[in-house]
Amino acid sequence: MEDCNGEDIIATPELPLEIIVYIQSFLHASDRKDASLVCRSWYYASQDFHFQKNLTFSFPASASSLELIKGLGRKSRCSLIIKQLDGFSMSRSLLQEVGLCLGSKLESLALPGSSITEASLLSLLPRLTSLRRLDLRGLDSLFMSGAFLSREEHRHQVRSALSGLEELDLSDLRYLSDLTFNRLTSCTPGLRRLSLAGCHIAFEFDPYQGCPAGAVKDSSALLSLRNLKRLVTEQRWTLVALDLSRTSITPDSLRTVAQVPDLVLEELRLHGCKELTDYSMEVLVKHQPSLQRLDISACTELTSRSVDAVAQGLKALTQLSLSRDWRITEKGLAELLSVSSLRSLDLSECLHVSGTEIVKGLTGCTTARAQLDTLSLKSCTYIRDFAVFSLTQLLGNTLRELDLTLCVNVTDLSVRAIATYLQGLVVLRLGLCKEITDWGLLGMVEATKCEPDQETADKGPRFTRTFGNMGFFQPPRLPFEEKPKLVTQNDLQQFKQQAGASLLALNRLQELDLSACPKLTDSSITQVLRYPDLRRLSLSMLPEITDASLASVAWHCRNLTSLALSHCPGISDRGVAQAAPYLHRLQHLYLSGCSNITDRSLFLLLQHCDRLQTLDISRCKNISPTTVDLLQSRLPFLENVHHKFIETRSCYRKK
Repeated sequence: MEDCNGEDIIATPELPLEIIVYIQSFLHASDRKDASLVCRSWYYASQDFHFQKNLTFSFPASASSLELIKGLGRKSRCSLIIKQLDGFSMSRSLLQEVGLCLGSKLESLALPGSSITEASLLSLLPRLTSLRRLDLRGLDSLFMSGAFLSREEHRHQVRSALSGLEELDLSDLRYLSDLTFNRLTSCTPGLRRLSLAGCHIAFEFDPYQGCPAGAVKDSSALLSLRNLKRLVTEQRWTLVALDLSRTSITPDSLRTVAQVPDLVLEELRLHGCKELTDYSMEVLVKHQPSLQRLDISACTELTSRSVDAVAQGLKALTQLSLSRDWRITEKGLAELLSVSSLRSLDLSECLHVSGTEIVKGLTGCTTARAQLDTLSLKSCTYIRDFAVFSLTQLLGNTLRELDLTLCVNVTDLSVRAIATYLQGLVVLRLGLCKEITDWGLLGMVEATKCEPDQETADKGPRFTRTFGNMGFFQPPRLPFEEKPKLVTQNDLQQFKQQAGASLLALNRLQELDLSACPKLTDSSITQVLRYPDLRRLSLSMLPEITDASLASVAWHCRNLTSLALSHCPGISDRGVAQAAPYLHRLQHLYLSGCSNITDRSLFLLLQHCDRLQTLDISRCKNISPTTVDLLQSRLPFLENVHHKFIETRSCYRKK
């Protein structure tokens, strides 16, 4: 082969498809999507079966979604989340298309924020012969009449299709009754996971009959404990996960469910069940010792006695949430951390936890202590640098997610410890840690300052100029009045030459929250935030950062899908202009309260960020409603636009 100049051209051989598939296996899904646009062979490689597992497509109900569904018919399997369905013809046509094109391929279906008719769903369900998960949360329109699945022929058709259903979500249904619950669950004989979170369930017992209220016949108004127990008993051989969060379940009711013979639960969620007591936890762990995941967060009557019961009775526990259990103290945490199977612990808003007992529990034998990969200490205001320093050393090999949000006593020392010992972190949240400064992020020690009063030999009491003769002492300087020493160019030069661990060492980070750390400035943000895999970043409420930080973040973190810059007065159109060309993958952007953002920024987003799904421009008073309407009409995936109090001269407000 010769080119136009007569020179020989060596044809480059094409790589085998298997090699391209192997190369793409190292890419993130968004990177693989971009790689598929290179050429036909790379596209075919991106469609390999190994990349098509657990794919979920989420989209609103619209006319354009019909073509998308037809295109999905070429895939071997998929899952759908269809939002905002209603009873009109377009929604009916959409569901009909799902049944025709994806009937035997659909594994999971969720319909959040929808209001569909019984007829629409009943025409779809018999076609979904491969469905494994069905999410009907909040679909009150289906259950309001009480006639759902009332006809035997409908139940027979649905039972034939849903016999393999493993997961059913009926959360937040106000009109779920015994009748409709029995009809629906009779069509799903092999359930493994059931969610009834937020449902109105009659757990109270009738004191005169000694049995659950409504025991004589099924209720057409409420779901009763008797019917819940009946389902659990019938499906005890398959059921492993149950969610009763935000219900009024009582200790006696929980005991009734836990004592079902041959029931072996692996997961139980009881978030916000405020009637539960320590005694109910002791009964639970006695009858369900195989629990691996337990959520008892916001159960405000529980104390450290429940922690003791869990530590002693659940030796296979891997995940535990005690969030917002305000009466829990340090007692029992040391024994809990000796459960070797424990991987995830949530102690957020446990106000009496200081970390001392956690450290004590982790200092034992390596084989007899928890190997945590997720730890949340959010709003544990007694957590101090000593505890963080010890935890980072003890969990350095395993911890992947750490939440220290609102730990107000955490300082730069903790940040340096995190950067030194937790270099495998994927998620780090330090929001509202107001003592963190540029020095901590840079991994440097702030030079000590010599106060003017320290230079004099007189260490006696100081008097104010106004009241010196009256004997009034000058009040002590408050912490929030002290400003940190600013980082200079010489300091930055030293940072570039040093070998110490700065936050830059956390090169695996995918999520970082530094919101409301007011002492941070461009000096650290521009030097440290250079994470190629970062997906979610929050820099909200940082009054000292400017467009330089935004431009640097966009250049070095090009995989960002979520960026929060709310209430950063130094961010303007100039920063958006510099950043937008590098943020092609951005899906969620928060600019609330950025008063220097104008219509120009929206036009830039329209040009460069066509994947936006969420945009918050509330209180951006220089943005016009007309431009917001244009943005919504041009960006195909934009679903949520928050624009309260924009352009104060207009009374426009989106319904």
